[in-house]
Amino acid sequence: MRERSASGATEEDTAGGGGAGAPAGGRRALRLLGRASGLLRWTSLRLRLVVVFALVALTAAVSASGIAYWLNRNTVLDRTQNAVLNDFRKALEDSTRSLPLRPRCAELQDAARQMAAGPQNYAVLLIGVDSKGKDCAATTDKDLLTLTTVPASLRTAVNEARPVDESNRYAHHLYWQRREVQDAPYLVAGAKVTGGGPTGYMIKSLATEQQDLNSLAWSLGIATALALVGSALLAQAAATTVLRPVQRLGHAARQLGEGRLDTRLRVTGTDELADLSRTFNRTAERLEQRVEELSGREAASRRFVADMSHELRTPLTAITAVSEVLEEEAESLDPMIAPAVQLVVSETRRLNDLVENLMEVTRFDAGTARLVLDDVDVADQVTACIDARAWLDAVDLDADRGTVARLDPRRLDVILANLIGNALKHGGSPVRVSVRTEAATGAGAAGRTGSTALGAGDAAGPSAGPEADGGPQAGAGDGGPERPEHGAEAGRPGGGTLVIQVRDHGPGIPEEVLPHVFDRFYKASASRPRSEGSGLGLSIALENAHIHGGEITAANLPEGGAVFTLRLPMDASPLADGDREHGRDDGAADQGTEGDR
Repeated sequence: MRERSASGATEEDTAGGGGAGAPAGGRRALRLLGRASGLLRWTSLRLRLVVVFALVALTAAVSASGIAYWLNRNTVLDRTQNAVLNDFRKALEDSTRSLPLRPRCAELQDAARQMAAGPQNYAVLLIGVDSKGKDCAATTDKDLLTLTTVPASLRTAVNEARPVDESNRYAHHLYWQRREVQDAPYLVAGAKVTGGGPTGYMIKSLATEQQDLNSLAWSLGIATALALVGSALLAQAAATTVLRPVQRLGHAARQLGEGRLDTRLRVTGTDELADLSRTFNRTAERLEQRVEELSGREAASRRFVADMSHELRTPLTAITAVSEVLEEEAESLDPMIAPAVQLVVSETRRLNDLVENLMEVTRFDAGTARLVLDDVDVADQVTACIDARAWLDAVDLDADRGTVARLDPRRLDVILANLIGNALKHGGSPVRVSVRTEAATGAGAAGRTGSTALGAGDAAGPSAGPEADGGPQAGAGDGGPERPEHGAEAGRPGGGTLVIQVRDHGPGIPEEVLPHVFDRFYKASASRPRSEGSGLGLSIALENAHIHGGEITAANLPEGGAVFTLRLPMDASPLADGDREHGRDDGAADQGTEGDR
C-alpha cells in the first residue's frame, strides 16, 4: 500500500482561500494605503519617520512570522501525519494477516480494538464480508467514525483498483485527508488490504497539534507587536537625532530673518547636518559683515548729506541776502544784466529750498523727526497755506469751518503746500481742495500708501499729480529706508479720519509714472531734468503724513485730471507721546517745498 492524498478530497491546508474576493480585498487595501500616504504628506516629519519605520518593521515582522508559522505548521502536521499513517498501515497489515478471507464481525471487532490500542490513539473502522456474504462494519467509536462519516471521495479513492505495472506494484493504496469534524481538526485515512482482505479506516484528532500551532501563532504575534513597538521607539530616537539639528537650524533661520544677525549654530560631529550648520554659520557671518558694511555706508551717506546741507546753509544765507538786494535793484539795472540777475535770484531760492529739503529728509532717515501737536482748525489751516503762497485765485476750497484736529500745524502746512503746489505746476486749473471727515471703521480703515488709477465713480479715492518726482512710496522699499506704516486708526482715541483731497484738471499721471510719484528725485520726463521742483516735495509730504500715522495716495480720475488724497487721524497724540518716550528731537525747522511733481 502507498500513501496518497485522496483524489478530489477537501484539504484544509491546501486550499488557497479567498477566491475572487481576494483581488477585491487587495484593491481596497491599496486604496486605503493610498489615502494613508496622502494624509502623511500633511503631517510632521517626525510622525512620517515613525510611521515609515513602523511600517517597515511591521512588514518585516509579519513576513518573518508568516514564514515561520507556515514552516512550523507543515513540520508539525507532517510529522504527526507520517507517524499516524505509518502506524495505521503497519497495524492494518499485522491485524488482518491472521484474519480469514471472510472474517466474522466479532473477529473484525477484535482486530479493530487491537489496532486502536496502539500509541497513536486513533479510532478504527474495519469493513468486510463474512462467510454468509453479509457486510460487516466494526468500529471502535460509533459516535466519531462510521461509514457515513468517511468522506465519499476518500471511500472512492480507497476502493478504486489501479492497474499493476512496473511503476505501480499495488492495486490499492493508503489515502488520507485532513478535514474538520465538529469544528475540530482531524486526519482521516483509509486503505484496502490487497488480496481481498477487509477495508480499514481510521480517524485521528489533531487538536493537540492545533493548540501547539495556536500557541506558536500567539508567540509570533507578540513578537511582531514587540518589534513594532521597538521600531517606533527606534524611529522616535532616530527622528529626534535627525530633527533636533533641523529644528535648531529653523529657529536660527527665524532669528536671522528677524534681524538678529549674530545668530550662530553650535556645530558638533562631521555628518551632513554638521556641514549644513557650518554653511549656515558662514552665511550668517558673511551676511552680518555685509549688512554692517552697508549700514556703515548708509550712515556715512546720511552724515555726508546732513553735513553738506549744514555747511551750505551759511554761504547760502549770505547769497540769499545778496540776491534779495539784487532783486530789489533789478529795475535800475542794465536791461542786459537784469535777466541774469533774475536767474541768479531764482536759482538761489531753488538751491536754498533743496538744502532745506535735504536736511528734512536726513532727519526722517535718522528717525529724529517728531510731532509738535496743537488743535488745528483744518479749514483755517488750508486757507492760511493758500494765502501765504498767493494761491487764492487759483484754488477752490471746499471746507467747513469748525473741523478741529489735533495735528502738527507746521507739518500739515508742508503737506498742503507740496500737494497744492504740485497740482498748480503740473496739473490744470482749477485746483480744488476739499476737506471732510470719516467715521472710524476699525483697525483696518487705513489702506497702504500707493498710487492707483480710479474707475468711474471713484473721484473720492487716492491721489497724485501728472509728472511726479516725489518721495518714496510707502512700503515699496525703493526710495530710502523703510519706515513702519501707521494705520489711519493709530492715535485716534475719539475715532475718525481727516480726509483732504487735492484735485486738478490736467492731463493726469501717465500709468508708467503712477507707481513712482513718491520716489525721491524721480523725474517723470527725462526731457526736463532741470524742472523747478527738487524731486523731494512729495517724498517729504508722504513722510510727514506717515509721522502722523496717515497716508497719501495718488490716482487718475476717469473724467481727467489727478487727485491726491491725504488721510490723517483726527488726533495724533499717542504718536507724539511715543516720540517723546523715545527721546526724538526735531532738530532744525522743517521746510516745505512747493510743487515737486
